[in-house]
Amino acid sequence: MNEDLHYLDLLTVGRLIQSRELSSVEVTQHMLQRIEKLDGKLHSYFTVIPEFALAAANTADAQIASGETLGPLHGVPIAVKDLVETAGVTTTHGMPIKKSFVPSKDATVITKLRGAGAVILGKLAQTEGAFADHHPDVVPPVNPWSSELWSGASSSGSGVATAAGLCFGSLGTDTGGSIRFPSAMNGITGLKPTWGRVSRYGVHELAASLDHVGPMTRSAADAAAMLFAIAGADPLDPTASQEPVADYLNLMTRGLKGLRIGIDESWTSARVDESARRVLEHVQSVVQGLGGQVRPVNFPDAEQALQDWVPLCAVETAVYHEGDFPARRDEYGPALAGLIDQGRKLTALEYQKLWLARADFRGRVTALFQSVDLLLVPAFSISGPTKELMARFGTDAELFSGMLRYTAPFDMSGHPTITLPGGRTSENAPIAFQFVAPHFGESSLFRAGWAFQQATDWHSKHPRF
Repeated sequence: MNEDLHYLDLLTVGRLIQSRELSSVEVTQHMLQRIEKLDGKLHSYFTVIPEFALAAANTADAQIASGETLGPLHGVPIAVKDLVETAGVTTTHGMPIKKSFVPSKDATVITKLRGAGAVILGKLAQTEGAFADHHPDVVPPVNPWSSELWSGASSSGSGVATAAGLCFGSLGTDTGGSIRFPSAMNGITGLKPTWGRVSRYGVHELAASLDHVGPMTRSAADAAAMLFAIAGADPLDPTASQEPVADYLNLMTRGLKGLRIGIDESWTSARVDESARRVLEHVQSVVQGLGGQVRPVNFPDAEQALQDWVPLCAVETAVYHEGDFPARRDEYGPALAGLIDQGRKLTALEYQKLWLARADFRGRVTALFQSVDLLLVPAFSISGPTKELMARFGTDAELFSGMLRYTAPFDMSGHPTITLPGGRTSENAPIAFQFVAPHFGESSLFRAGWAFQQATDWHSKHPRF
């Protein structure tokens, strides 16, 4: 067996399993052994479920042997963030007060992954309540590129496990940047879909109207396969869209020729460091070389949306935690408790003003796509932030808003984005960027991501861990 099996992309290992060159049981055992060997140092999993995983792998092998193939995920070991309810498996939401919660049924995304034949290895670490910081009693996941680097928030375990070859893909959630931060920091590909593209039934909330569920993988093609498996309408979640799900894998190979890609140079360069600017210049050069048309645009003023994200998130978080907070306040970490305190103070008039301003911003961003097909945007304003710097992330308002500058606006507007690795700092920390699409424009994101990754090799670099 290939000693680097764990670093194969999801689609490749899927083809090997589905052609019976490898068995799902062999691959699953390899991954479980790797988790046992390495995750004591990386802390990317909260819960590993070997019995469940091997039973699913045996089922997959039997189905494949009988001629039944359920799609590209069939037999492939993946993992999910620990806010996704999984029947019979502890689901903590990163919160010690939920350490004994074992759901009796699966979230819709788990049902869909099982229906696609995926093998679930376990539940991945995350920050407390999916906000900015890990609970003080939780050991944060370690970035496999360097233990000095931040591992991201809040889908930290998803980013680390996917980058370190402890799963072939994972699920994360994004409320203000929580798929994009760990994807960028760990050098992987993250897809934040359109709000409503993926059901949130059985997924514990940070803030309901801002939460997005999406795949975190090692390539755009792998993300396309995972999104196809989990997207679509859901009678259990009336906010899940009825919009048809496109055949992302077949549509993504059309290349960039003719795609209009907008960039607001003043907005994307004014408050980012030199390394991030160089990556955007590199991406523009690659895009143009592939036939894409880079056009200047004026992005709507995002400062108000950025400011409004915090109180809007706060009040929705307060609603979700009403049953435990403030009664159990002493069991919460300082960042999440502070957010809920802020939300509980918001008045109805203030809340309505936030919604009106948000609708205005969403409309302005939507209108921008009349003239372009995609936007090119940084992922971070700071390249390679360290754990030491980001220890203040949940309590330092200036640092917090600076990090959310290019992420939270697209949670406010609900537009889909893909985060792709596009360079390295002088210290070898991954640097990422984003493409942003119109609502339900995920096909264009995969098209751009696939083309960029065919022309570059940033996504194929792995930490030697």
